[in-house]
Amino acid sequence: MDLKPLGNTGIHVSPIGLGTVKIGRNRGVKYPQPYDLPSDEMVRQLLDTAIDLGVNLIDTAPAYGTSEERLGPMLARDRDRWVIVAKVGEEFVDGESRFDFTPKAVIASVQRSLKRLRTDRLDCVLVHSDGSDEHIVKNLGTLDALAELKARGDIRSFGMSTKTTSGALLAAERCDVLMLTYNPVMTDDAPAIDEAARRNIGVLIKKAFASGHLTEKKGSDPLLSAGDDPVLAVLRFVFRRPGVTSVIAGTINPDHLRHNVEAARSILES
Repeated sequence: MDLKPLGNTGIHVSPIGLGTVKIGRNRGVKYPQPYDLPSDEMVRQLLDTAIDLGVNLIDTAPAYGTSEERLGPMLARDRDRWVIVAKVGEEFVDGESRFDFTPKAVIASVQRSLKRLRTDRLDCVLVHSDGSDEHIVKNLGTLDALAELKARGDIRSFGMSTKTTSGALLAAERCDVLMLTYNPVMTDDAPAIDEAARRNIGVLIKKAFASGHLTEKKGSDPLLSAGDDPVLAVLRFVFRRPGVTSVIAGTINPDHLRHNVEAARSILES
């Protein structure tokens, strides 16, 4: 796959990114089927498949359980091959999410992620919002702390994974990258994608498949007709929107990753 510019960051990423929540956490998730955490060998095989397919974008977070610790030594083998997106603000402790968006917590979280991921820089750090997007942007100094970390060279770019369109539009005034929800049945963030395109801000799409639920609705939606591959239908819809940079697809199955990449390639190269 040809790499795409991540807005004006100078970073280039694959149109499909690998989401890694399933590498480190299987409690309190919203996937339709339960799953066991993969072995280290399975994770290595997944990363090798990603490399073979031209995927260079990988998304992780402290809220993803042991994802960062597990990925660290594996990504360090070929660090320059990867664009690592990390997050701040949310952690998953004792079966529940805890949030802290203060500058002190943001800086401590990034320093910890650098150690866990065994790297000297994170390519992008996103605020892992709890839904109070506008309050975070306006009142907590969260983005100021990320800007300071960028100036230091600890991170190359920053942004927000938002939960409200109003918050995304506000964040677009200060961020390099937005992570937004967009799929055939969840389109509220379309104006934020359009605004990001206008500002040349990178856009990463989360929940393109609604955590696996959407592709189970084959035949129940006109955009997911019975005669179509649901993955292809969803990605065709998402990439049709100008301004979308990449889709983050969480999986621990190399065949699923391959299918996602092949579908994206067929759409983007047609």
